[in-house]
Amino acid sequence: MTNNLEKQARAFIDNHVAIIAPKYKEVTSSYFNASVSGKAEDYQISADKQLELETIYTNKEEFEKVKSFIESWEINDPLLKRELEMLFLSYKSRQIDKEKLAMMVSIQNTIDNKFATFRPKINDNEVTDNEIKNILTTSTSSDEVKQARLASKEVGTFVAPEVLEVVKLRNEVAYELGYKNYHEMSLLLDEQDPKDISELFDELDDMTRDSFIKGKLKIDKYLSNKFNISIDDIMPRHYQNSFFQEAPTISSISLDKYYENQDIVELSRKYYNSLNLPIDDLISNSDLYEKPWKYQHAYCINIDRIWDIRVICNIKSNQYRMNTQLHEFGHAIYEKNIDPQDTPFLLHDAAHTFTTEAIAMMFGKFASNPQWIRDVLDISEDEKNDISEACFEELRLEQLVFSRRAQVMYRFEKAMYSNPNQDLNKLRRDIVEKYQMIKRPVNKDGADWASKIHIASSPCYYHNYLLWELLASQIYHHIVKDILKSSDYKFQSFYNKAEVGIYLKEKIFSPGRKYHRNTMIEWATGEKLTPKYYAQQFIG
Repeated sequence: MTNNLEKQARAFIDNHVAIIAPKYKEVTSSYFNASVSGKAEDYQISADKQLELETIYTNKEEFEKVKSFIESWEINDPLLKRELEMLFLSYKSRQIDKEKLAMMVSIQNTIDNKFATFRPKINDNEVTDNEIKNILTTSTSSDEVKQARLASKEVGTFVAPEVLEVVKLRNEVAYELGYKNYHEMSLLLDEQDPKDISELFDELDDMTRDSFIKGKLKIDKYLSNKFNISIDDIMPRHYQNSFFQEAPTISSISLDKYYENQDIVELSRKYYNSLNLPIDDLISNSDLYEKPWKYQHAYCINIDRIWDIRVICNIKSNQYRMNTQLHEFGHAIYEKNIDPQDTPFLLHDAAHTFTTEAIAMMFGKFASNPQWIRDVLDISEDEKNDISEACFEELRLEQLVFSRRAQVMYRFEKAMYSNPNQDLNKLRRDIVEKYQMIKRPVNKDGADWASKIHIASSPCYYHNYLLWELLASQIYHHIVKDILKSSDYKFQSFYNKAEVGIYLKEKIFSPGRKYHRNTMIEWATGEKLTPKYYAQQFIG
């Protein structure tokens, strides 16, 4: 039976949602529009809308009211409790001076606009991210890849003053709210224990180090032959991407050939429809192809937290962009299948950032899965068998390489927020050398540390990338073993397996954020989050 305090809390939440729901839609739609147009005025509109929404949560009286509801023993309804928990975290992080909040939003808007519209130059010619990636991947000239990598890093110098400014401002806010720094605050307000995260990353460092050393030696031997240089002369520019966050393709088999004459959008539609997770409406809402000044990366956004879900992509007919397409629509199907009837607005979201990313990563990997290529692109069984070993080794190297990049990002951000006044380029290079085992460039100026967009726009977030890889392996293992009743963990694509779609909808998507992620993970997979399936799948 609902008591009087629960009625008050429910009325408070209903009134709050009535105010913020339309503002939330204005924020998300204006950001999407700015991402497509790249116009400074559109980014300014987005920033203004964001500030309007953020300012609501600076109200100290309302924060104290939510806090009193949280602390009361009279709130017994579990759904109401969960809504109040989410509301408390939203207010807590914004109990700061309004001028500082406005300054943070303004600086962030400037950074986002700079990243979105920046185009590096090679020989005074502007190039896109796709063109940079193509040079780094295909060129056999050390000078050419050096030029491309240096060009890709120019954005760091372009944005560094604003990034450093916002880093220090974030720390000021964290101090005012009683935290050691912004890194600690971010984890705690995202329902994560900094000590637990550090211990897990130390465990994963130990778990992956030896396998990574062996895998990197294979990569270095390949690059030595490719560029006709000694292993000792291999530098960061040779690793086929600007951050060595993806493993270079070292086999003679290029999966791009399977996609070069394919319609990437139609392949995505065909696949997700086969799982009874249709995406036709999602595709029609999205912006999927390159445009001048458009945001060059990719993301999924839920405009109204109900049905208006959109994806930004920059499609090319290759394996990388097939991965990206499957990844982003993995996010989209998660959002689409959160139960709108039983999930209130404040909980109409993924259980956690890394739960939606786990789904996206699991689906993205299928772009390099030989069974998926056979099922969706209709290659023969013999051809599938011919490429299987090489595909698996590439995927294994990909995970090892990525796991070490995640170590770098986590440890760099943790150290940067601990002391933003140190030499951040030296800090980054020290950490890269230790965890990715790449030589540092000699006499290199600039601000490479700021060239990774996540440092500026998704602060203290990147560590989740590795957490969701653990969860992706755990969900994949559970589906193969308990849903498909199979012991074949290598050759699965889930194609035409409607039971997989049913499982995902019922156990992972539908509840939204009604439960803490740990509760949801254990309910959906039968176990708490564990690295053992990631280790079994990729480390051996």
